[in-house]
Parts: sequence; C-alpha cells; structure tokens
Amino acid sequence: MEGTTINDLLRHYRGALLQAHGGDEARAILRLVFRDKLDQPFPEMEPQRRLSPEEERALRTTLDRVVTGEPVQYALGTTVFRGLRIAVDPRVLIPRPETEELVEHIVRSVAPPDRIFDVGTGSGCIALALKEAFPGAVVTGIDISADALDLARRNAAANGLSVEWRQMDALADDLGTAWQGPGPQGRTLVVSNPPYVPLADKTAMAPAVVDHEPHLALFVADDDPQRFFRAIATAAFPALRPGDELWFEAHFRHAPRTAEMLRGMGFPRVLCLHDISGNPRFIQARR
Repeated sequence: MEGTTINDLLRHYRGALLQAHGGDEARAILRLVFRDKLDQPFPEMEPQRRLSPEEERALRTTLDRVVTGEPVQYALGTTVFRGLRIAVDPRVLIPRPETEELVEHIVRSVAPPDRIFDVGTGSGCIALALKEAFPGAVVTGIDISADALDLARRNAAANGLSVEWRQMDALADDLGTAWQGPGPQGRTLVVSNPPYVPLADKTAMAPAVVDHEPHLALFVADDDPQRFFRAIATAAFPALRPGDELWFEAHFRHAPRTAEMLRGMGFPRVLCLHDISGNPRFIQARR
C-alpha cells in the first residue's frame, strides 16, 4: 500500500526539530501540530497510520515553517490560553505560561471586580481570560498597536466574549482618562504585562523570538527598564480607590525593584509573587 505514514513524517522532521529545539520541545511541537491538523495529540501511538494527501500537505506546510525557525504558534495561527483558543501572528506576542500564571493568581486572589483594564493587551489573551473568569465585569483592553487590537477583536468574537478595545500609548497618553470614564464605579482592577525585556538581553534570546515576535511588545531601553511600570502606576494611583488593585508581570531580575518602586509611590500593600519556576515575577499592589 502506498502513502506516507505518520512514522515516515515523524522521522523526516524529528531530526531537524531536535537539532533546533532539543528533545522535549521537538516532541511538544510535533504533538501540537498533529493535534491541530489531525486531532491526534500523540502521533507516536499510530505510527503506521497512512496519511491522506490532504493530511500530509497540511502537516508538511506547517512543519516546514517551524523547521525554518518560525514559532509553531505562528505556523498554526493559534494557541490555547487558559482554555481559550487565541489567534496569534507576528502582530502580537505569543502568550507565555507565566502570563497564564498571572491570570491564575488574579482569579484566585481578588473578589470579582466591576471594571478591568488590561494595558498592553496584544492578542487580548489576558483581557479575554479575565472576562471569562469575571463575566459581570466591564473589561477594556488597551494597546498602542492598531494591528494588535484588530487581532484582539477577532479573538473576542471567536470566543464569544465582550471586551472594549482602546488604542492608547501607555507612555504618552493619559491612561487615567480610560478608567475614569463612564461605566460602573465599583471595584477596579488594572493589569499589565508590558514590554520588560532589556535590549541587552536580545543577544541571549532564542532566534525564533527575536526574529519573529514584535519588538515593540518585548523590549525596553536598558537605561530605564521600569518606564512602563512607572507610567502605568503613575496613572493608576490617583484613579484607583481603596480596595482596587494593580497587577504586573515583570522581568524576574527587576520584579523586586518594581515592587519597591510601587511602595515608594504610596501603594499601601505591595506583594512580589514568584512564578512556578521560583523566580520573582508578579506584583500585586492594592490601593
């Protein structure tokens, strides 16, 4: 019987993926692609299954892109974030597990807010996950990039979630006008995963990240790694009321300094929380 088997395809791509990514990540990439294209997350379990020409074409088209260095999430066009299917492409960052941890900390730690503002929303993954967790809240996603907001709107529609989207520059626009505008005046939550990777780190980062993900959403100047945190907190402090909260995801090397900055700005209760790897990563500041 003619036709390519799953094992044939695994053998063809495994070597190149192993060389570029290592064993665990290569295996994860193959399983992601097979899950997406064949609804088969464990292709090793059916090694002799013969692929139809359409199946083989879909698998090869995606895997060829990954082998050349493109992130698998961009090659697939989607990723899963806290159970939501999120479309991603080079207009937005690929959501990281740490950002899912941030959302999990928020959901477990706060009473249901009335308003949520996600500053630097990108794909909208944080805003959408929080809208799903707190369906009664009015959620607003803010970003400087019109292209990112177009994708965020698409993700909201695809997931059946209602979120407001606003184009604003966190460094130049008056963010306070966003959360002092019309809407419910109950408890407010401001959250942000802003650009926080110092430019000096670029040379040590994976080429797939540096070559494909948007630098606007990744990097911050070496001489002022706190600039986004400071700008957002400066706008938030006078706008928030007692009991409202500000949450950040930060660089593990700078998170303690970010927390100290917020204390110096007058936030009465600031916690620096660790991620699952044991690194200081998240900041919770209560007004």
